[in-house]
Amino acid sequence: MARNLTLGLRSVTTIRRTTCRANGIRQFYLEAGVGPPVVLLHGFPETNFAWRFQIPALASSYRVIAPDLRGYGETDKPASGYDKRTMANDIVELLKALGVGRIALVGHDRGARVATRLVKDHPDLVDRLVVMDNVPTRIVAREMSAKAAREYWFFMFHQIPDLPEALIAGREHIWLRHSFSEWCHDPTTITGEAFDTYVRAYSAPGAVRGAMADYRASAEDIAQDLDDADRKIKCPVLSLWGEDFGAVGGLFDMKAVWSEMAENLTVAPIERCGHLPQEEQPEVVNKLLLDFLKGWNG
Repeated sequence: MARNLTLGLRSVTTIRRTTCRANGIRQFYLEAGVGPPVVLLHGFPETNFAWRFQIPALASSYRVIAPDLRGYGETDKPASGYDKRTMANDIVELLKALGVGRIALVGHDRGARVATRLVKDHPDLVDRLVVMDNVPTRIVAREMSAKAAREYWFFMFHQIPDLPEALIAGREHIWLRHSFSEWCHDPTTITGEAFDTYVRAYSAPGAVRGAMADYRASAEDIAQDLDDADRKIKCPVLSLWGEDFGAVGGLFDMKAVWSEMAENLTVAPIERCGHLPQEEQPEVVNKLLLDFLKGWNG
């Protein structure tokens, strides 16, 4: 079905809310606009609601497709399949079902991990790639130290079997409030209706377990990444990040990190911004995306 959403912007964009069975699971996605396809993959602790400021800006020139990843939002939350190769294949099969070929691909956080695996496994499908506030999992593991462990404590916590679900159940608002406040430069970035939307999403049956399963696939993800670590991404890559998030821009030389990953790299640190650039600095992010997508004609 389709409905009009203002999304807090001046213009009104028609966004189609649709489900499709692909790669053995029911996937929920948002779609808007016509033109060359641009796929947006959200991160944690979010859903495709994270792209509410980007979809209208991009839909004036592009066909925008923003799925909920496996385990998140309204997409199915099976017991297995959270390694990034399988999650990337979810997106590949969704695109096949939609009759979509080559794409521009944008991923944030966990979605950037899915996007990176997708472009490595299916390079012919991706014309250009944007990775937002993300350090690849194998590099996080390689550079782990006492200082890094303080920033990445949640990586370890989320991988403990069952305990996170038991502690978070009924307290999703406390868990999410901590994450959003700690990870944004402005701790009030995600408040009101936006915060309530995420609380509802993560209070749904299986939602916390789905997100934890994503992290619990880290060993498989690292093995996949190590297998082709010497093969750089050939398409143009834009890496952007918030300068004020300790686990990414505060801890890593992000230009060096992504120079190790990509042959054709552009970088864009964002001032006064934490882990959620698309929500905290949406106008800056929209301009960066539109500039990077120029020339993408499908």
